[in-house]
Amino acid sequence: AEPRSGEASGTSALTKNSETSDKLLALLAHPNIASKHWVVRQYDHEVQGSSVIKPLVGPKQDGPSDAAVIRPKLDSTKGITLSCGINPHISEKANHTGHATDGDSYQMVLHAIDEAMRNAVCTGADPDRVAILDNFCWAKCDDPWQLGTLVRAAEACYDGALAYKTPFVSGKDSLSNQFTTEDGDLLTIPQTMLISALGIIDDVTKCVTMDAKQAGNAVFIVGTTSWQMGGSHYAMTTGTSGNIPVVDLAVGPQNAKAVASLIAQGLVASAHDCSEGGLLVAAAEMAFAGRVGLDLDLAGQPCESCLLDQQLFAETPSRYLLEVEQDHIGAFMDTLMKAGVPFGQVGLFKDHQQLTCRTPTAGQVLDTKLDDLRDAWLGTLDW
Repeated sequence: AEPRSGEASGTSALTKNSETSDKLLALLAHPNIASKHWVVRQYDHEVQGSSVIKPLVGPKQDGPSDAAVIRPKLDSTKGITLSCGINPHISEKANHTGHATDGDSYQMVLHAIDEAMRNAVCTGADPDRVAILDNFCWAKCDDPWQLGTLVRAAEACYDGALAYKTPFVSGKDSLSNQFTTEDGDLLTIPQTMLISALGIIDDVTKCVTMDAKQAGNAVFIVGTTSWQMGGSHYAMTTGTSGNIPVVDLAVGPQNAKAVASLIAQGLVASAHDCSEGGLLVAAAEMAFAGRVGLDLDLAGQPCESCLLDQQLFAETPSRYLLEVEQDHIGAFMDTLMKAGVPFGQVGLFKDHQQLTCRTPTAGQVLDTKLDDLRDAWLGTLDW
């Protein structure tokens, strides 16, 4: 059964603020989420001055871009967005429990496809003009169970490509990722699929980055948050477990097209996919990357039976956080309502340097300095 973290009655606001802050800081410092600036800055990611969006964005170039965008022909405004998606913890759960209902390679691949598509869309790609590549990383498939998980992954590639109407144009495989110790113990990696996406952008001047732009702008979430926390970074940092969120192959493409339409209309100031660490981590990254304070109020969050920590940290797929100027809110909401996509306002960027959060049932649960959040994110791999 899913451990449902809720609001303890009689808990003081100070205690709730401290508990939520500790959880958020631990997630931002997790090696999977923490800044990779130490390696990004070691390699040349600029070729012939063609970069439109680099791996690190924001006024100080220290926020985590969802994707990179390049302009291959310098005499054209057309561009290509390059993004990735990966989530081996979804399949890793199947290794631990042996139950595919808790997590399996099929859902792991769909999560990777969904994330790669979201990252491309967040920078301005048209989801109808995206191609993807696979990178299988597996143990040896002379073991029947490993071979079965490989077949399930291939089936997910097929189903995901059809759902998103995106072709696989290339890929690779590495099928010997295991080691036998001197004691005869066999160590194998989780079944892992890295999905890379290449999207076409007709006009790079309309590209969007993830860093917050201006106090007074609203923050909306697109997509419904579910209560499942299995395979999440919250589960890893707290030692809990449970059912994994499932990719809906109708909802994912629908949400992607709606967000792409909003960006194409110029209604989005910044966009960030909601993935590792959940809503609160994504919101923190937007705020500290842009040096703009953020007051979150999750009363408007579309959520399926969620308690406090699930609202904050669930890693439900197919969700986006979008910054919208006040003058654009009407057109923004009208577009999403016509598309039949769930959404809700969850915050407002403010002229201060704090991240605060409140929920209808728990009240205020967070009030933390952006500098502390940024330091946690930068510190783990600051080598």
